[in-house]
Amino acid sequence: MNDHENSSSLGFQEYMVDVINKGSLSLMLSLGHRVGLFDTMVSLPPSTSKQIAIASNLDERYVREWLAAMVVGKTVNYDSSNNLYSLPKEKAEFLTRQTKVYNFAASMQWIPVLGQVEDQIVKCFKNSGGVPYSSYKRFHEVMEEESAQTVLSGLFDWIIPLVPGLEDKLKKGINVLDIGCGNGRAINMMANQFPHSKFTGYDISEEAIKKAQFHAMTYDNKNVKFEVKNISKILNPSKNLSFDLITAFDTIHDQADPATALKNIVSLLNGHDGIFLMQDILSSSLLQNNINHPVGTFLYTISCPHCMTVSLAQGGIGLGAMWGKEKAVELLKEAGFTKVEVKTLPHDFQNYYYVGTIK
Repeated sequence: MNDHENSSSLGFQEYMVDVINKGSLSLMLSLGHRVGLFDTMVSLPPSTSKQIAIASNLDERYVREWLAAMVVGKTVNYDSSNNLYSLPKEKAEFLTRQTKVYNFAASMQWIPVLGQVEDQIVKCFKNSGGVPYSSYKRFHEVMEEESAQTVLSGLFDWIIPLVPGLEDKLKKGINVLDIGCGNGRAINMMANQFPHSKFTGYDISEEAIKKAQFHAMTYDNKNVKFEVKNISKILNPSKNLSFDLITAFDTIHDQADPATALKNIVSLLNGHDGIFLMQDILSSSLLQNNINHPVGTFLYTISCPHCMTVSLAQGGIGLGAMWGKEKAVELLKEAGFTKVEVKTLPHDFQNYYYVGTIK
């Protein structure tokens, strides 16, 4: 081995050491988020592990070991002279539920969620097929938190204003459908904000629809309904269904047959006045264009053991999360949208927003 090869080998070894450390840190960040340690620590002065455990109502031994991981992971500060731990404000804004920026600790939950199905994914590598939604425990719960950071936080201030005049139409009263509504937080928020409009949510998960219905009762929304339906299999030959606005937040790429799903969406729109608003992953359809994507590795990792495989489990094409802008625009136009606008928002670094019309 020459000097160049030796240097390259050592460099990659160091890179792998960094990966295993940060991969481990992601799991501990998820744990800290779930048990509320970040939210507790941000309001405490420098404290001992016992004081933090008492304030969090948690077991001190577990808290102490977690704190050790956070200290060596350069997330929590440690004063060894007094055994005091603290969470700096500049770090807390990226790790707490109260943040106005982005809670990365919440997103770290995807790592253990995907880890649950590793054995099943291994079998898929060997035997093909896919892993169904039902295998992912806590999926809708984690997805709801993720959506809260991108969709819910900017729904009224950023997303709806992407379509000129849409807010006024919603105030006056239109018919709205949300595809892949999940637990229904976005559509329930809209239904509550715009009582003169009517809202419908579709999702293939019975569990998610039940939670969406519960949230509707909590909001006391009388203008919203939820149904277990697969948009890829909806037929509307008589045009008996008609919606003025159809939304799809981070869900089209998961469909068994995205092309058919988009064509069905066109058939459900109210003629030339209908609007389709789609949020999906900010990426290119070309791998080489994603090499320097700031969260490209994370998004491809989400795609392989989730987005791609849940589509394959339905007998679908396994499009994957990183289908990209080029493919998305192509499928939207093939579905019948004559005008497609692609937009971004300052609060959301992970998604494109597509506005499709058939005028």
